Amino acid sequence: MSARIQRLPDHLVNQIAAGEVVERPAAALKELLENSIDAGATRISVDLADGGTRLIRVNDDGNGIAADDLALALDRHATSKIQSLGDLERVGTLGFRGEGLASIAAISRLTLTSRPPGADMAWQILAQDGTLYPAEPAAHAEGSTVEVADVYFNTPARRKFLKSPATEYAHCEATFERIALAHPEVEMTLRHNGKVSWRLARHSLEQRVAQLLGSEFAQTALTVDADAAGLRLQGFAGSPTLGKTSRDAQYFFVNGRFVRDKLAGHAVRQAYRDVLHHERHPCYALFLTLDPAGVDVNVHPTKVEVRFRESQAIHQFIFHAVNKALAASKAGESGPASPADADTDSASTSLPTSPPDDSRTGRPALLGSFTPPAVRPASRYEAPRQSPLPLQVADSAQGFYAALFADVRDSERAETPAAASAPAEPTATSTPPSASTAAAVPRQPNADPGLPPLGFALAQLHGVYILAQNASGLIVVDMHAAHERIVYERLKQQFDSQQLATQPLLLPIAFAADRLETSLAHDHADVLAALGVELAELGPGQLAVRGIPALLKDADPLPLVRAILHDLRQCGSSQALTEHRNALLATMACHGAVRANRSLTLPEMNALLRDMEATERSGQCNHGRPTWRALSMKDLDALFMRGQ
Repeated sequence: MSARIQRLPDHLVNQIAAGEVVERPAAALKELLENSIDAGATRISVDLADGGTRLIRVNDDGNGIAADDLALALDRHATSKIQSLGDLERVGTLGFRGEGLASIAAISRLTLTSRPPGADMAWQILAQDGTLYPAEPAAHAEGSTVEVADVYFNTPARRKFLKSPATEYAHCEATFERIALAHPEVEMTLRHNGKVSWRLARHSLEQRVAQLLGSEFAQTALTVDADAAGLRLQGFAGSPTLGKTSRDAQYFFVNGRFVRDKLAGHAVRQAYRDVLHHERHPCYALFLTLDPAGVDVNVHPTKVEVRFRESQAIHQFIFHAVNKALAASKAGESGPASPADADTDSASTSLPTSPPDDSRTGRPALLGSFTPPAVRPASRYEAPRQSPLPLQVADSAQGFYAALFADVRDSERAETPAAASAPAEPTATSTPPSASTAAAVPRQPNADPGLPPLGFALAQLHGVYILAQNASGLIVVDMHAAHERIVYERLKQQFDSQQLATQPLLLPIAFAADRLETSLAHDHADVLAALGVELAELGPGQLAVRGIPALLKDADPLPLVRAILHDLRQCGSSQALTEHRNALLATMACHGAVRANRSLTLPEMNALLRDMEATERSGQCNHGRPTWRALSMKDLDALFMRGQ
């Protein structure tokens, strides 16, 4: 015969609920901190012992609790924050269920002391193992203190699942940081075993983010601020170069509440898709504000999950807001692209609207290269002629570059007037420039406020990197990665405006194709045409390339077309092609970008730098790798122990 149905005791119900609400000390700390925030506290102090397993004490200067309500505050489903279903559908506070304190009291020794503003004295109530003791007068300033001792002391089966004190403290500290990050107007202190771990004064959001997430994140992060249709997204999107292998540095808040939302996470990942390297995860601190009626927070007992009533609109809003912030970033615009220069003043000047007059006297010489072109050693290797890079650069900028080292040229001509007027043939006993001549090179010649952020090119290293000098020091640019991003962004712009022109080939290039490639070329002819690619079927198993995008006219047509067909094979349907449009364009940009070991002229290098400064997301290539790095004069001096 089955047992009779009976009502469970309230204490047992609270212990069952505590298994969901208070899964570990960090969950209890979260409930207490949220209560303090809801009470309007401006100062919160947290004390922990043994990671919170032995003691959790939260003291605040909030509104407090009246003496007659102390016992009720520890009762299940007793709260002052909602009174009806309508209130539940528009919750504007962090807590609302009225089960947090009751659950904590059921599995610990809890002491609640509180004094409302204007009260003559404070009152204290003790709860232990489900038993409430009468309230007694106590000495306490205005506000409340909740002391939780020996979590799960009366449920050994749950207590044995707690981790080490160090692990539990790490979870408590993470909870403290999330609450502190969302409420920078509150002064907060965290102590563990009597030692202060965090002491956070009242700050602006920017200062609080820098305190908790580090100065490196704050200095390189991009500001996000978007407002549309009753939605507001503020915060900071971390630089793609700070991407991590885990999601630990991702903070997303909805109306001041930290949540883990798959919808928001997917929207942010989509925004970072073009600039984040492989499987790394972005760092961000984003704060979404909307009408409480537009979000359901009563989804999970721990209140870390929410559901949006207009989920698609929220997704698009977050995606476009973060994408816009990332698109606004340009190389050299918002400080260094690497932490190497994080502690120095970066070049923040912009490209002058009207460059100085240019005599257009030809290609400027390299810094320190005092030998005129006519007297270079005959053994010097001369690269074969090649077509120039299709980069946009004003000729007048070269005059600015020549003027940059005018004093070097003047000192050179002053010391070697004969050589300047009638250069002699080089000999084996030729000597390098004198020390006095080398000393004439200015230490920071680009202190001119009109100097571009990435400065001007000095040389090319191993056909891979461009070395440039700016106001801060040395800039190293990966020319393939940088040019790849420039071409990619232009392809996207032309594709969106339906202006992706096709460059017909003088002589079509035939190649062998299997049946699948032939069918792809036939089925997706409209897609290929939109991409600026023209293919023709010559016969069974043979295709011909008749045209490629005009922007990629210098690319090798055959590898380019094969890569596009490979992507079409991977994508499949037309809908998938639309979703993978950027992937197709990225493949085309990769094949159209300048390759390693190509010798660039100084005008081409400078043109690349100027285009980087004017191109969106140019700090990273299409695969998320950085395109440039900065070494300040301080870093360079440290390499050579100058000033030590």
